[in-house]
Amino acid sequence: MPDLSVVIPVQNEEENIRLLVEEVRQSLDGVLDYELIYVNDGSTDATLQILEEYRAGFPLLRVFSHASGVGQSTAVRTGILHADSATIATLDGDGQNDPADIPALYQALIEQADSGVVLVNGYRKKRKDTYIKRLSSKLANGIRGWLLDDNTPDTGCGLKVFSREAYLAIPFFDHLHRFLPAMMINGGGKVISVEVNHRERQLGSSHYGFFDRLWVGVFDIMGVIWLKSRTTHPVLIKDPDDDQRG
Repeated sequence: MPDLSVVIPVQNEEENIRLLVEEVRQSLDGVLDYELIYVNDGSTDATLQILEEYRAGFPLLRVFSHASGVGQSTAVRTGILHADSATIATLDGDGQNDPADIPALYQALIEQADSGVVLVNGYRKKRKDTYIKRLSSKLANGIRGWLLDDNTPDTGCGLKVFSREAYLAIPFFDHLHRFLPAMMINGGGKVISVEVNHRERQLGSSHYGFFDRLWVGVFDIMGVIWLKSRTTHPVLIKDPDDDQRG
């Protein structure tokens, strides 16, 4: 079993595949035992073809493909369901997340797992985005933080390292990737944030705009609040028979 499964969802990112795969290899080869899982979410360009060509010479690369686009959260889930590791790292496929940050986030998770930490969330403190993109994310993060109290300054950061078991234990819904810290906390785990590098998009174009990040997020927040209100965490009373079984 590998130490880490790196899951990258992509849709029409043909220009970024080769560069990002090579960066992952440079960052993780000889550092961690890992597998790289790309999930092609119904791309209409050469994304799948390039991934298949790369896989022929890179046995650590696994490729799964949706017949049509179903969204980033579902693509991430496809990768996690097929992952062989108990620990997952996610990256956006546009190259703005830096794979060199993965080992530090992985180490933080391993070191603090005994204290209940199940997710280490990247924090893009110095974002390299357009003004509109930064504004929409700032508003969305502010609204989420105020309503959900997830104590996470950058829930939208695609760079995360977390427990596969903890992820699979929480309810799945579309846009879950934007609310993963809140849902992990709601599931009884702890979440910490670690500052990570963020880069300008060099190739291709963003598939999300202002209204995607803000208004869709506001709608989803209502659902997350409802889920939180329906969750209970029972406290078990110690069974004396447990001592005898031990």
